[in-house]
Amino acid sequence: MAFAILFPGQGAQFRGMGADVFDRYPGLTQFACDLLGYDLPALCRDDPGEVLSRTEYTQPALYTVNALRMFEREHREERRADYYLGHSLGEYNALLAAGVLDFETGLRLVKRRGELMAAASGGGMTAVMDVPAPRLREILAEDGVEDVDVAGFNTDTQIVVAAPAEVLRAAHEAFTRRDVRFAPLRVSAPFHSRYMEPARAAFENYLREFTFREPATPVIANVTGRPYGKGDVVRLLSEQLVEPVRWTDAVRHLLALDPGTECEEVGGRSLLRMVQKIRRSADRTPLRETRT
Repeated sequence: MAFAILFPGQGAQFRGMGADVFDRYPGLTQFACDLLGYDLPALCRDDPGEVLSRTEYTQPALYTVNALRMFEREHREERRADYYLGHSLGEYNALLAAGVLDFETGLRLVKRRGELMAAASGGGMTAVMDVPAPRLREILAEDGVEDVDVAGFNTDTQIVVAAPAEVLRAAHEAFTRRDVRFAPLRVSAPFHSRYMEPARAAFENYLREFTFREPATPVIANVTGRPYGKGDVVRLLSEQLVEPVRWTDAVRHLLALDPGTECEEVGGRSLLRMVQKIRRSADRTPLRETRT
């Protein structure tokens, strides 16, 4: 039976995160502080002014905590993964775990990624429940709401959309008129959409400054829902900024490879709940919910 490890992305951060691992890895923690230019454990512990919710701080903080938890898991010599998956930012931790990049490279990348994404503004994202993508597009077309991008396929019953602020407000009105359930996300820009193209172009140039190894363990990509191939890193990580997170496709591919695949999420359960929803109709095998 195959075994997959999942890494959460932005949205999984919380005040106090990392308290279980910072002290056990003082060298790596201090290295991260020096590279980032601020006291990361103090930021996570105190979250002054809710700084931790700001993209440029969220991304390197969550990447570092995910990484330390993964190192702790490896130190305990727990079961090795057959596959790695990460949701959006979490894909960097999946690539780290698979040996594609080292801790420093990953931290430099997510620091720059966070800065570029934080610089984008004027829009947002909304989770829409229980409406398939074709019907969602019909609803928006019926009300003349254009320029909304699908930014994520989290499960069969939850889709994320992104758009400029005024367009998103019109979309919310259309949803309300039809009793469609939706929840605006606490983000500052329309991530994973066409509106991130300037950030994508700048980030692609930055990515080309680094050298990447081929995965020692398969990593299933957000952009394609399929494993990384040879030489895919620059393309897939840059495209991730403008393409939807195809989490549903990624999980379906994983389960097609082995329907009985067990999954473990690093640091939480939100991704496990998504996996359970995706597989529920075909496979009632419970996932092992392990908090590391």
